[in-house]
Amino acid sequence: MNPLVSFVVPCYKLGHFLPQCINSILVQTYKDFEVLIMDNCSPDSTPEVARSFHDPRIKHIRNEANIGHIPNFNKGITLSGGKYVWLISADDFLLSNQVLERYVDVMERNPRVGFVFCRAIELHPGRQRNLAAWGNCGDENCIWNGRTFLRRLIRYNCVAHPSGMVRKECHRRVNMYALDLPFACDWYLWCTLSLYYDVAYCSEPMACVRVHEESMTSSFSREGARPCIVDELTILWRVAQQAEVAGFPGLRGACEAALVERAVRALEAETSTGTSARLSDDELATILQSLIKTPDDAKEIQARVYVSLADRQYWDGRFAKAAQSYQHALSLRSWRMKTWAKYLLLRMGGAGLRIRQLSGGWTGLKW
Repeated sequence: MNPLVSFVVPCYKLGHFLPQCINSILVQTYKDFEVLIMDNCSPDSTPEVARSFHDPRIKHIRNEANIGHIPNFNKGITLSGGKYVWLISADDFLLSNQVLERYVDVMERNPRVGFVFCRAIELHPGRQRNLAAWGNCGDENCIWNGRTFLRRLIRYNCVAHPSGMVRKECHRRVNMYALDLPFACDWYLWCTLSLYYDVAYCSEPMACVRVHEESMTSSFSREGARPCIVDELTILWRVAQQAEVAGFPGLRGACEAALVERAVRALEAETSTGTSARLSDDELATILQSLIKTPDDAKEIQARVYVSLADRQYWDGRFAKAAQSYQHALSLRSWRMKTWAKYLLLRMGGAGLRIRQLSGGWTGLKW
């Protein structure tokens, strides 16, 4: 008989962290689970550590060759026998021995919920544990309508990956982890599930995200910002298309607005080290043209990006840059009267500024 819950624990060069992860699972008050240690041909002590656990619920599955982290995730999900699947990396762990019991309770009582997650704690080497601010969705337990939650989620990924447990049928009906999104496959998963299912949230921080040199997050950071930006823009465009097909045009508009906002940030970004992480105009154009197959739609989005960028530059007092951005937008969409009005008011100097201030800056109107 299959267990109710399957923990999928991918592991590559993380054997030294594996005991803390597995032990945090074994002490759970809810006992009907299995643990699949997905050993991605790790060259370290992972096999020995896995064999050290004398618990029939633990299965060590070793790949003959490293198949990549996302295929390893999906292989674990495919092999899992549970009604619910909880994927937690070997370097992360659970903080409460009651979290599984609470998750199972909320999922069993609410069949429309596709996944449940909680706040998380970040653990940095040599530092105290701190609440992961990016995963803070408030102090109250709640169940969101999925499409309402999606409007929050498209602004930024607020789901800590090791805190999420998914109803397995959702993986079958919607998707698993996208193979072509190595930097943000979890964000895409949460977005697509939220389009079709409700979402449960526990405010208590019951999972720990370990940040260290060997973590995938650190590895992705070393590879640079551009691949991450490509993944993020790809996700927002794909979800926009899926929302349209599903009959939610308002959500498509929200996704496109989030894409524009993210692209603006990418055009102006700086890394914490002071080195440039921004996209060039040509890089952004190339990315959008590769994502958006209709050239006219690609130009439309690109023009919206430059109007939004120009508005930001204008209100920051960077008038010369704002003029360049409005001109760029007009080169793509020369008939946009509102863009022309903004540009001409900029050229008027102080008088134009006062007119825009009196009009409320047009911040609430479509460009």
